[in-house]
Amino acid sequence: MFEDIKRNKMKSGFIVGVFILIITLIIYYLAMAFDFSAPVAIVFALLFSIITSWASYYNSDKIILSVTKARPATEEEDTKLVHIFDALMISADLPARPRLYVVDDPQPNAFATGRNPQNSIICVTTGLLEKLDYYELEGVIAHEMSHIRNYDIMLSAIVTVMVGFLVMISDLFSRSLFWRGSSKDDDSKGNAILMIIGLILLIISPIIGQIMQMALSRRREYLADATAAEITRNPQGLISALRKLDDDTNQLKTANKATENLFIVNPFRNKKNGKKKAGLFDTHPSIDDRIEALQNIQ
Repeated sequence: MFEDIKRNKMKSGFIVGVFILIITLIIYYLAMAFDFSAPVAIVFALLFSIITSWASYYNSDKIILSVTKARPATEEEDTKLVHIFDALMISADLPARPRLYVVDDPQPNAFATGRNPQNSIICVTTGLLEKLDYYELEGVIAHEMSHIRNYDIMLSAIVTVMVGFLVMISDLFSRSLFWRGSSKDDDSKGNAILMIIGLILLIISPIIGQIMQMALSRRREYLADATAAEITRNPQGLISALRKLDDDTNQLKTANKATENLFIVNPFRNKKNGKKKAGLFDTHPSIDDRIEALQNIQ
């Protein structure tokens, strides 16, 4: 476990470095496109990328809660959740108490986020609370606690926010490209370079996002499942929960491509293809593979 925590911290540092480099290049070319001198452009680009990286890291939990439209859980409204959570805190061995949040959505799902265990959050949907029994919900909450204990949340939060920001800045780039394209010096060398760079960024931005999310690796889901079974001493509860989550056909309205890797199961439902194995760029292992791994623990 300690090796996994160390690897997660190293991956987080690497992803932040890659993010700073990409954003620096994008902002540099944007600045050059708007006639900044080269020294001013590079200084502006570096400052912008470093500041946005710092802000993303320290505000990742707030950004994700805002995107998912989560509300704080209360004992009055979410009694079952609070009681299960309190019972699991005894055996979960967490250094601090995570904050509990709820998303009003019929799809049963959950995620954990935050920059470290001291600033962590566990969030579940109302669908999860309504459709899972006590032991199934216990397994899901233990799974999210495992992500916190293993420092998966730091890596997930950084990737989620930074991938979303990368898509946003690429969109800004494309809009500026068209705006500049209508100016008088359409044929200038600077605009030609800008158009080429813009086209490349528009093509590869989704791929970069997928690669950054894949850097999380599916292994973290298997590890969190195994740790949840250790915490609850009841793998069958999580197995039953995963089956219910996989069978549910509701769409999670507040999920998007940037946040999809956070959830315990993929929030986007596509039952038409009937695939049982995870694809190359899927953010989660298949449910069948996860259940098989849990059954091997029993």
